[in-house]
Amino acid sequence: MVNKSPISYKQSGVNIDLSNVLINNIKNIAKKTHRPEVLNNIGGFNALCELPKKYQEPILVSSSDGIGTKLNLSIKFNSFQKIGIDLVAMCVNDIILSGAEPLFFLDYYATSNLNIQIASTIINSIAEGCLLSGCALVGGETAETPGVYQYKDCDIAGFCLGVVEKSKIIDCKNIQHNDILIALASSGLHSNGYSLVRKIIEVNNIDPMRKKINNKLLIEYLFEPTQIYANVIIKLLKKYDIHAMAHITGGGLLDNICRILSDNNEAIIYEQSWNWPSIFKWISAEAHINHQEMYSVFNCGVGMIIVINENDADKAVEFINSINNNQAWKIGVVKRSIKKSVIVQK
Repeated sequence: MVNKSPISYKQSGVNIDLSNVLINNIKNIAKKTHRPEVLNNIGGFNALCELPKKYQEPILVSSSDGIGTKLNLSIKFNSFQKIGIDLVAMCVNDIILSGAEPLFFLDYYATSNLNIQIASTIINSIAEGCLLSGCALVGGETAETPGVYQYKDCDIAGFCLGVVEKSKIIDCKNIQHNDILIALASSGLHSNGYSLVRKIIEVNNIDPMRKKINNKLLIEYLFEPTQIYANVIIKLLKKYDIHAMAHITGGGLLDNICRILSDNNEAIIYEQSWNWPSIFKWISAEAHINHQEMYSVFNCGVGMIIVINENDADKAVEFINSINNNQAWKIGVVKRSIKKSVIVQK
């Protein structure tokens, strides 16, 4: 008879002791994002949160997202300091389109072997994103799954819940002829188009740590976190009626604007109303991509579109710029049309 030695869970690739250390770290991180509606602390099997009492007919608004292949670059260059902001932004920027106030956020982090430093860095950046958007980090899941992920591979996903007064839901039905489109500037690539950017880097053998674009390293452009618009939008909603909003994510400027139009409206975008940030000019030139395709993939410097009555547009732009450092401008107009479309006018 062969004597077999016992095989521990740790030997199989899962370290429960490290997981417990991380949970304690997360508890301290999450305290910074606490909201009074949150009723329990991280560490239980679920999170309890009551609805803010200021709402008469509260409607819950939810969103889930990830950061795509931007994470591949984070892993390759061991840069995780800001990707949690991206994760929160991708979710929060979606729920505010309905006029919702972000309430709480959960994350999912999966890896082959748990690294406390990397995991804590990611959770810290998620908390930073929660602070920027005013929502509480109430929990999530950390999964150590050797075999599913290899070596340094990992993945993250986010889940956000917000709340809006039923009578104040923004649902695009109020878009009218001659409504003005206001653009809010992006902070860069956000979390879209990275598969194409990585291909450009690979094919041309570019070192992002050395390559400079306008005296700024390419790697700095690539890791610029996604802009969170919750604070600006919530303040704007207290002063003006917003008819619709579009978060410019996958599908670029064209597809995301088209998503909010009815069948008998078209949006005319004035290309000369803004200058593309340097990173987008570089991508277009390096990959020989025309403007039409760029608008179908990237935000090209526009992170959010707000549709508002023409009589309120100038004052709304002025108000946004007073709290957001001149990062808004009138980019286009809505016109009646026989079919839904977005036209870029040179």
